[in-house]
Order: sequence, then C-alpha cells, then structure tokens
Amino acid sequence: MITRQTIRHSIEELSSITGARLVVFDLHGTVVADTESGGSNPASLFESAQPVSDDEQDRYLVAASGENAPMVQRIAASQLHELLIAYQERIDRNIFFQNLLLDNLLLVDIGSRAKKLHIEDRVRRVIYLVEVGSVSDTPAMEVLSGMFSPAGGDQVTSVDEASAIVIKSLSTEDSEEQIDQVARDIASVLNTEAMINARVAYGTPVDELRHLSKSYKEAMLALEVAKIFYAGDSISAYSSLGIGRLIYQLPANLCRMFITEIFGDDHILDLDEETRITADSFFENNLNVSETARKLFVHRNTLVYRIDKLQKELGLDIRNFDDALTLKISLMVHSYLKYLDKK
Repeated sequence: MITRQTIRHSIEELSSITGARLVVFDLHGTVVADTESGGSNPASLFESAQPVSDDEQDRYLVAASGENAPMVQRIAASQLHELLIAYQERIDRNIFFQNLLLDNLLLVDIGSRAKKLHIEDRVRRVIYLVEVGSVSDTPAMEVLSGMFSPAGGDQVTSVDEASAIVIKSLSTEDSEEQIDQVARDIASVLNTEAMINARVAYGTPVDELRHLSKSYKEAMLALEVAKIFYAGDSISAYSSLGIGRLIYQLPANLCRMFITEIFGDDHILDLDEETRITADSFFENNLNVSETARKLFVHRNTLVYRIDKLQKELGLDIRNFDDALTLKISLMVHSYLKYLDKK
C-alpha cells in the first residue's frame, strides 16, 4: 500500500488550507497519520471517521475536527481515494508489463488488459536493460523513475534483483543514434547521481505491445554477449553485437574443435596484457600500423617488433587480413570458452 509519509503529506496540505485537523486510521483503529501529532487523543475521532476504499474494499478511515469538519472530511476521503486508485493503477501497470516481458500473458488478453490500464498498444517502444547489481539495495529505481515517467508513456520495472528495465516510448522519427544516446544518458545519470557503474543494453524497437518480450530478450542477450566479448563497453545494442552473437550461439564442442585445429592447445591464446592490447588496438584501427602506433603512443618500430613477436608465438601475421581475421575470431572463441568454464 501507499506509505505513511505519502498519506501524511496529502492530509497536511489539505489541513494547512482549511485549518482543520485530519487523522487517518487503519481498519483496526491505529493512527496512520495525524496533522496534530502530540495534540488531543485522536481516538475520540475514530467513531465519526469516514471509510476510504480503492474501489475494491475499505483500506483506511479518515476523520476531521474543527471548522467545516464534515466537508473537509469528505474532501480528504475523496483525495485519499484518488490517491489509492492512482497507486493501484501504477501497481497493476507494473505487474502487466512484468508479465508481458516474461511471456506470461495470452495474446488475446494483452489488448484487453492494456485498454483497461489506459496503455496504448500500437506505440513504438524499446527495452533498456540496466544492470545495477541489486535493485533493492541501490537508488537506481528511484533515479530511473525520475528520468522516465508513465506520463510520457514510459515504464520502469524489474523482473529480478540484478537489473532494472526501462520501457521507453519512441516517436517514429527517433533514430538509432537517439536511441543509443538514451542508453548513454541512463549510464551517465546513474554514475553521477547514484554512483553506480551500470551496464546498459537495449534491444531493437517494436511497434506493438505483444512484441515487447522480443526486445527484452534481445536486450538480455546483448548484455550477456557484451560481458564476454566487449567487457570494456558499458553500452551494448543487440543490433551491434556482430560476430559475438554468432559465437555465443555456437556449441562449446565446436568452439573447442576450432581452437584445437588451429593452435592445438588453447592456453596458447592466454596472451600477456601488452600483446592483447596491441592486437586489439591493431584490429580497431583496421590493421593500420602507423595509426595503431599513434594510438598506443609507441614508436612504429616497437609496434612492428610486437607484431613479429606475436607471429612467432602463434604463427599468424596479423598484418595479413586472413590471419588477422583468424586471430580475432580465435580470441573471441577463447573468451567464450573461458566464460563457459567459469559458469
């Protein structure tokens, strides 16, 4: 139910306007909120208290004393009733989206439930999966709820303890760059306001509610694949996973066979940090020796020496495209096998 603090704030505002004392009781007569805490015994007002329901059953009782008490009491009861309805609708929306993402709803039920909750069906949406460590132990949900609100057609929820989910409504004009920027904004705000080094992954946009679970599964896959192959990136998009997504879906025995056929013992690919950084940078700079040397802040001859050393160790000259491709795929497969062994 709604918190005591929320109830108290609601009646205090009305009390300050009308000058009346307002007391909210639970159904057992215990005081939930009192605008004159420490004043006369509120129990005397219980008998005249008016019930407040959420359209299903009574939840609280509210009483007023002072000038125009009956009218103020009715206003307070109406105000609390609307508050309960709004809270219940928020909970219902949350449960609806959770079940939708987990494929717990029949297709025939999605439209009717969405209509009841005033959720538009045919709206372009995308799922952002935000890994924050623990949803309950961090202010991540509060920060995200401040960034995305139902009023804008968005929803913030979670289906496990480790991650928060943002269901973002998009316009037809929103580009891939704008969608990616939202992910970067999420990571940036969580880092600065909540001090959380979050990882954010997102799926492809969908045009109907019934396809949201597809975007959610894509975001989950993007998050998992990024941890294995692109650990240094805090943002990952399903559409940009490239060859990592292909390797992730290969059987482990096929991956081991691939490594064995090329190198024999896969431990040979446990490169030292300097060699691994050199190879990765060389790939990122399109096999350009001069540009890679500049990015690594080393002399060109030093880089050539490292590449020659790698060639002697592995038998691959990564200045050659085919050898570079072989090593790139082999390193990714090796990372995937280490991930499987760890699991």
